[in-house]
Amino acid sequence: MKLDSSVAAIVTGAASGLGEATARALAATGVRVAIFDLNEAMGEQIARDIGGVFCKVDLTQDQSTSSAFEQARDAHGQERIMINCAGGGVPGKTIRKNRDTGRFEPMAIETFIRVVHINLVSAFQCTAKAAAGMAAMEPIDGERGVIINTASAAAQDGQVGQVSYAAAKAAIVGMTLPIARDLSSEGIRVATIMPGMFATPPMMASPDSVRDSLSASVPFPKRFGNPPEFASLALEIVRNGYINGETIRLDAAIRMPPR
Repeated sequence: MKLDSSVAAIVTGAASGLGEATARALAATGVRVAIFDLNEAMGEQIARDIGGVFCKVDLTQDQSTSSAFEQARDAHGQERIMINCAGGGVPGKTIRKNRDTGRFEPMAIETFIRVVHINLVSAFQCTAKAAAGMAAMEPIDGERGVIINTASAAAQDGQVGQVSYAAAKAAIVGMTLPIARDLSSEGIRVATIMPGMFATPPMMASPDSVRDSLSASVPFPKRFGNPPEFASLALEIVRNGYINGETIRLDAAIRMPPR
């Protein structure tokens, strides 16, 4: 798909990290970008920087998400590019020992559900809403749209304390091919990027000793990925019309250890 001012895009989680880098890279090609995020201050600033529009949205709420799509489409028209970068979560083991009682307790199901909702359900919801709009458009060079989801190396190498996050990211990988097949008759491509350890704000907020240890574990190059490297791959997926139904690891050959 061509990238220019005739094309609109939505990027979730675009107020920082991988989403911000992707929004900036798309805007640099002329694409009209809508930023979906909860962080109003950062989202508004980035929107001003790139000449886009910021849509404050809680992606765990269907009405909030629908309203954000309406706002983006009022500003830029129907999107042909949908890139889901929003995600995150809190660590937690399947069971934990209560130090006061000495008993083992299961993870609160609400915690598991929330992490899955933030990472998986929101990505599917945005994918489906975007696809419904794209399907009604006239094709450009034989295709109507491109949707990219973001998984994680944790989808295959989930570590201790990552059960909910790893489950959500593995499900994103698992739904990639079925959605691509669902949407093939409408000329909409779907792909997933599976990043390893990237220099995102949460990672860079870790203590120096933690960052040094983690970056040393990367085979080559021995460093964290830079968000623009993620954005570069996202743009190539959009441009390359033969990438469909695929999950691509972007991780400098790392395979995460148990801890």
